[in-house]
Amino acid sequence: MHPYPEARRDETLPDDPYRWLEDADSQETATFIRKQNEVSEPILEQLPMRARFRESLTKLLTAPRTMAPAEHGGWLYAWRSDGRNQPVLLRSRTLTGIDDGETVLDPNALSDDGTIAVTITSFNQDGSLLAYATSDGGSDWRTLHVLDLETLQPLPDTVEWAKWNRPEWMPGGRSFTYWAYPAPEGNALTDQMAHGQLRVHGIGESTEEDAVLWESENPQLFARHYPSDDYWFVLSTDTGSSSGNDLSVAAHDDYVYRDLVTGHEHEWTPIGIREDRLFVVTDADSPRYRLVTFDLFSGEQSTIVPEHDEDVLLDADLTSDALVLTYSHDASHRAQLFAFDGTPGEHLPLPEGVSIVAVNTSEESRAVFVGTQSFVDAGTVHRIDTEGTRVTSRASRAASSIEATTERIRPVSKDGTVVPAFVVRKEPVQGPTLIWGYGGFNIPMNPEFRAVLAAWVEAGGTLVVPNLRGGGEFGSDWHRAGTLERKQNVFDDLFAVAEYVREHGIASTLALHGRSNGGLLAGAALTQRPELWDAVLPGVGVLDMLRYHLFTIGWAWKSDFGDPDDPEVAEYLRAYSPLHNLREGTEYPPTLITTADRDDRVVPAHSLKFAAELQRVQSGDAPVLLSVDTRAGHGMGKPKDAQAAEFADQLAFAAYWTGLHD
Repeated sequence: MHPYPEARRDETLPDDPYRWLEDADSQETATFIRKQNEVSEPILEQLPMRARFRESLTKLLTAPRTMAPAEHGGWLYAWRSDGRNQPVLLRSRTLTGIDDGETVLDPNALSDDGTIAVTITSFNQDGSLLAYATSDGGSDWRTLHVLDLETLQPLPDTVEWAKWNRPEWMPGGRSFTYWAYPAPEGNALTDQMAHGQLRVHGIGESTEEDAVLWESENPQLFARHYPSDDYWFVLSTDTGSSSGNDLSVAAHDDYVYRDLVTGHEHEWTPIGIREDRLFVVTDADSPRYRLVTFDLFSGEQSTIVPEHDEDVLLDADLTSDALVLTYSHDASHRAQLFAFDGTPGEHLPLPEGVSIVAVNTSEESRAVFVGTQSFVDAGTVHRIDTEGTRVTSRASRAASSIEATTERIRPVSKDGTVVPAFVVRKEPVQGPTLIWGYGGFNIPMNPEFRAVLAAWVEAGGTLVVPNLRGGGEFGSDWHRAGTLERKQNVFDDLFAVAEYVREHGIASTLALHGRSNGGLLAGAALTQRPELWDAVLPGVGVLDMLRYHLFTIGWAWKSDFGDPDDPEVAEYLRAYSPLHNLREGTEYPPTLITTADRDDRVVPAHSLKFAAELQRVQSGDAPVLLSVDTRAGHGMGKPKDAQAAEFADQLAFAAYWTGLHD
């Protein structure tokens, strides 16, 4: 048994004895975190593969690479990673010159330790101004700034206490909309959000004069302004992270909103306006999604590209003479041109088995810039020029990659559902295996490059990435099958994949890793099937399913999880809540729980309470470690050196307990 720090139990709350750890401002919580780190750090420091992973991760994270550029005002703008903690925004007149282009915005100059990141950028219509958001220490709170792109000098405009939305420019390009909250009166990192508003900020004006364009009596309703045109203003409202949304439209001269769709039952994602027709991607009557248009004068809806027989429509983009539609085919991506009337054109000449991570177009240009990735390819940039629905030229340039093969397996879940998964490895031999899972919020697990996963494969480990229900790989029905009272399907899918890779000679030993909702997955898998795993690594996980909705933005997750204040919902949440299903007398596998004290999305109390209880009930000799990053948030914008340190700990822990070694 390991000598863990003593954690006080409040016996007046037998169902939640560690509730005091929810107080992020208390000295007692700070002491608990410090003592946990004092236990975990020396153990992690002695792991044999830690230095090796630190070196390989640093190399992967700092390798020079340029993201897919976007065209604005006659310039090509692209983010480039040059080895420092944060990528830099560059510009050039040509694609070939972008790697050595002019520096436009350098987030590394915003802080000494690289913990201030630029999280969102938005160019105005003529490319003369750039609105961008900064995040400090990984917080979801954003501060908005404006850069003059002619002089490359910052303007005095600063908007604080904004969240979520990308700034969207209004006609004329001298004002933009944003979603804002009042300045928090309590703890900005844990307290629930107050009432939000959609506001508009005029360049050079005081934020106190910013007009409110939309607000609701329902404090748990979001709104965002989608890209519009000089006449029409398009508004979307929704009630949660993966709920359906409504669409309204108004003329800029009066902002009297007229509903296009109501009910918050389906997804309606606007992509642009052409000749008073709003193009929208929707799953209404089409779980694999279709492309429709609304006549903005009459409100009449027409299908332009119907639902595909097999593939899932993910997104659409407008060029000057065509539509670019991105599809998911068996959890990998492809793209195809369509005419504005829906006539199909050529497929974009992209590799197979990749994720499309960026499609940058302009309604004034025929150029399409596409970024692709795979599990072991950090990124390839493609320039594709179109003529109508025909591809006339292309160019590409690849970043660094790792030699490995990717294959598909198709285990069968408890209820007979086929659950596909990717298997990535250097050699087709049985060996130490890491499962990376998520299964929620309509988010797909595609062949996207993540340094933490690539480093595992590079070291000789096998990587398995399952496409669990709850995700977005196979359409909205697949997503809904892993939500609310059906959430247990997600865990059963994972168990089927784990059993398959053990029984079919893929995994000799098995570690499980996941972050956020994936941390919930890891926590539930640990409590339900502890014997399956040689190591479990829940990262920034949602682990207390009965109180998740009481902090920051947690209430917005009711769309996937349900409302714990409803007794019937609380019953099924309790049935899988990791914190509430730890049992005395159980031998749990080696566990490394990671979180950050500035995480204001999934507050650290989830991990703190789970660690305290798991350490108390552990009956075996396997370690239960809690590692808390004291200068980070949920992960967004985390400096590269901090990422390398965190990932090295996780991989070295998994390697030690699965037997992976040099």
